[in-house]
Amino acid sequence: MNELIIELSEISPRDFFGEQNSHIELLKRYFPKLKIVARGNKLRIYGDEEMLEEFDRRFNMLIDHYGKFNRLDENAIERVLTSESKEDYESSNESGEVLVHGVSGRMIKPQTANQRRLVELMRKNDMVFAIGPAGTGKTYTGVALAVKALKEKQVKRIILTRPAVEAGENLGFLPGDLKEKLDPYMQPLYDALRDMIPHEKLESYIEKGVIQIAPLAFMRGRTLDHAFVILDEAQNTTHAQMKMFLTRMGKSAKFMVTGDPGQIDLPKRVTSGLKEAILVLQDVDGVGIIHLDDKDVIRHKLVKKIIAAYKRIENAE
Repeated sequence: MNELIIELSEISPRDFFGEQNSHIELLKRYFPKLKIVARGNKLRIYGDEEMLEEFDRRFNMLIDHYGKFNRLDENAIERVLTSESKEDYESSNESGEVLVHGVSGRMIKPQTANQRRLVELMRKNDMVFAIGPAGTGKTYTGVALAVKALKEKQVKRIILTRPAVEAGENLGFLPGDLKEKLDPYMQPLYDALRDMIPHEKLESYIEKGVIQIAPLAFMRGRTLDHAFVILDEAQNTTHAQMKMFLTRMGKSAKFMVTGDPGQIDLPKRVTSGLKEAILVLQDVDGVGIIHLDDKDVIRHKLVKKIIAAYKRIENAE
């Protein structure tokens, strides 16, 4: 009797095998002539060589499905096991509007007209500036586009960065080493990634450097090739920092710069690198610029009202 051993890597066995190995039981029904044994993150399958080859092919389709949608349920398993070919199965799952399928299969897609324009701009340009107030989905949409590019092997890594300018606080007084001081500051980037990539895979990506999250100062001297790079909170960059960041762009790279000119935490009389860059680069071919506004806010409905109220005060000054 022939044996096939399959070991899951960067995938939670509980998610993939199902509660109480329910997905394994389904596989057994479709492959009644095979003996299938699950232990930890390993499968041992015994049977005829030709049948084992077919099982291996279908199982790899299930892994591809999980990699794309971050979930596996009985309906998906049945579609994989009954489809004529991998191409037929993939064509039945096409969804043009969805950027990525997040954790638990959540569909992540642009929610507003301007977010859809942002996605289209990113397709047409290698560098895009997304400008707008808090809650308009700038960073979240950018991270989704980065994860999509990584999954589709358009890039080899994702780099997320922010200028380390404290919003009225002082990092120096926080306890811990540099990483412990900076991790809370980078939390919005971690939160977006956790929505889109399962925990085990995200931890593996960060450990291997496939996904890097670092303050802007860490970008100095680097050339960023084959990467999707997002500079978040760019309104807090200086002229020198913004110029340094933009000139890090390497081969086959995508750069996205997000920021809110209404939330600048720089010292007075220091010009925001974001404001300056928008003026300097507005006519450069290959650079896209989009302005989002309160109509794009997808947080609590009060956030729109708060932004509008502050806007009225600022316009009156």
